[in-house]
Amino acid sequence: MKLILTHEVTGLGTPGDVVEVKDGYGRNFLLPRNLATPWTKGAEKQIDVIRKARKAREIASLDDAKAVKQSLEARTVAFAARAGRGGRLFGAVTPADVAQAVSAAGGPSIDKRKVEILQPIKTTGTHKALVRLHADVSATVTIDVVEATA
Repeated sequence: MKLILTHEVTGLGTPGDVVEVKDGYGRNFLLPRNLATPWTKGAEKQIDVIRKARKAREIASLDDAKAVKQSLEARTVAFAARAGRGGRLFGAVTPADVAQAVSAAGGPSIDKRKVEILQPIKTTGTHKALVRLHADVSATVTIDVVEATA
């Protein structure tokens, strides 16, 4: 099945890429989650619009991405969440929460779709998240999850 990616899919591609995937993966995962649209001859205009939007959001150069990486890795981001006994959170910390916490801590504005949380964050303590800044540059953000006071 030939599809056009509308969002970044780890291990598959970035928005605007035309990919060939197995029918079941496309029909049962990519299309229902609106991560891709079916490829047609008339979709070339759509691909151009997606690429222009991606370029506008993307960090322009490799040097800028490295500078942002250094600023992200130099700071620890504190995030307050409601927790029960033993430091177990009510819910989990999401990529959107991480992006918002980085901005609130005085860091650069990052897109929540660029944040990858490798292990679900469901307890208080120090955790790591990966931020894809550029095709060649990724930063590791340290998140300190603390119990919120009511």
